[in-house]
Amino acid sequence: MDRLVASLKRLPGIGEKSATRLAYFLLSAPEDLARELSEAIARVQRETVVCDSCFTLSDRTPCPICASPHRDRTLLCVVEEPADMAAIERSGAFKGLYHVLGGALSPIDGMGPETLRLNELERRVAKSGVKEVILATNPTTEGDATAHFLADRLRGSTAKITRIAYGMPLGGDLEYADHVTVSRSIENRRPL
Repeated sequence: MDRLVASLKRLPGIGEKSATRLAYFLLSAPEDLARELSEAIARVQRETVVCDSCFTLSDRTPCPICASPHRDRTLLCVVEEPADMAAIERSGAFKGLYHVLGGALSPIDGMGPETLRLNELERRVAKSGVKEVILATNPTTEGDATAHFLADRLRGSTAKITRIAYGMPLGGDLEYADHVTVSRSIENRRPL
């Protein structure tokens, strides 16, 4: 039981209490559920590959987005992780291609420029007819630092470099928003 709890705690967002609750659930669950979960984890490990073009996780390379003839190949959206790419795809607002960095600059966590897929990004921008690079790193200190670093590295290219906007979430109340979000919403306002 201790080994199972310790293993579950290694998952992102799972603390001691959640890991213990999950472990007890798995112990009392029907055997076929536990086996199905185990097989699904093993199968995803076996069948998932990294796309040669954008570096997302997929069941094939190139991934369906990179292989699609319907995507705008002049637009390149740079994200930190495959989950960020999936979130943008769910929005339905972006019809270009992606580049997954594999993280954000964070010297404390050992993530320097050499750990990100920067050389691959520079090659793609230089050789593939990209007209705009959208920096969609997370609105965190690390994400902002990464975006500024990328903008500096890509300045010599012919592509326009843009950054996703910050602001209030749809349905959010100003009185409950933190001061940084409100400040960025004011800074990133646009005409109507």
